[in-house]
Amino acid sequence: MRTLKQLLWILAAALFSLCAQANPQEIRIGYIAYHPNQGPVLSNLLPEPEDRGFSGAELGLQDNNTTGRFLHQHYTLVSALANTPEEVNPTVKKWLDDGLRLLITDLPQQELISLNKLARSYGAVLFNAGSYADELRTQECLVNTLHTLPSRAMLTDALGQWSNARRLQRWLLIKGSQPEDLAFADALKRSAKRFGLKIVAEKTWSFDTDLRRTAQRELPLFTQTDEYDLVVIADERGDFGEYVMYNTWYPRPVAGTQGLTPVAWHRVVEQWGAAQLQSRFEKDYHRWMNSKDYAAWAAVRSIGEAVTQTKSADTETLFRFINSDQFQLAAFKGRKLNYRSWSGQLRQPIPLVQPRSLVAQPPLEGFLHPVTDLDTLGFDKPESSCTVVYAAH
Repeated sequence: MRTLKQLLWILAAALFSLCAQANPQEIRIGYIAYHPNQGPVLSNLLPEPEDRGFSGAELGLQDNNTTGRFLHQHYTLVSALANTPEEVNPTVKKWLDDGLRLLITDLPQQELISLNKLARSYGAVLFNAGSYADELRTQECLVNTLHTLPSRAMLTDALGQWSNARRLQRWLLIKGSQPEDLAFADALKRSAKRFGLKIVAEKTWSFDTDLRRTAQRELPLFTQTDEYDLVVIADERGDFGEYVMYNTWYPRPVAGTQGLTPVAWHRVVEQWGAAQLQSRFEKDYHRWMNSKDYAAWAAVRSIGEAVTQTKSADTETLFRFINSDQFQLAAFKGRKLNYRSWSGQLRQPIPLVQPRSLVAQPPLEGFLHPVTDLDTLGFDKPESSCTVVYAAH
């Protein structure tokens, strides 16, 4: 028979378990987005969804809470879509004043830098799920900040690897005139040099013509130059890139922001369990999961994985664990992902896609690195002046 002491221990354990279930560990996450007005574009058949990013964060929250029910953890998400850049900081300040310390952002580069100055004064951690800017990973080094969205250099390096492997050595580069187009063009030129490719000509599209009517007449003449193997496009806004395919002087493939496109995520990624993630997203949000959704999902899941492994909701503890060699994220890309300790960038394969199929997923075989082949994509440690640190308030 059990002694009275044993019975008391069993009763105490049961009461402790009930208390733990009644008072789960609370983890609060904020999501803030600002989508600048891009103005009219030539092709707007597939507009960007207003809930991009936010829906990915919500799905990540569901995944965290599914596991959290068994671990006595509960995750909540507060979110806001700012109408102007001036609304971003005041909105987030209210959350910070209320004790929230984990933030996911879909913000342009300058708004993210501004928010970082505010958030660091509270000791908050930011996940950049909205800006591709290379400078944020190389020069404009933000404390307390991790990047789940790939940099432009990671995207163009994936394209450079594929082009090198397929022996498409000569590029015709066509770029738009918007700042984002110029930034993507710079990344393409860097990747071309890195992988031994030659840009035979570089042209800027500055026409105001309606290509829906005149593409067959104007683009062949515009693309007439020295012979090239691949046309690479830098047109992030979508002013002209969709009309370049099948209208070039030489019948050549098109890649970049249009054509064969490097992305963080796309519906055609279905291996490694991704089809299950895709179907859950489509069921809940009635559209395809895109790169911003995936970056926000990865940020929420990074938090969930860190809380599970450290058994802590302390901001500094979570940041240091996520940005360490011990962290691993299962993210439906065929391998466990982690963050670059110097820049806070999430290492990840980059799918190269066309609208209905996955063509390749660099890093490709044969591109070697002394640490991990994932670091053949984007800026490596010697190329970055950043050292990611956590700064308490």
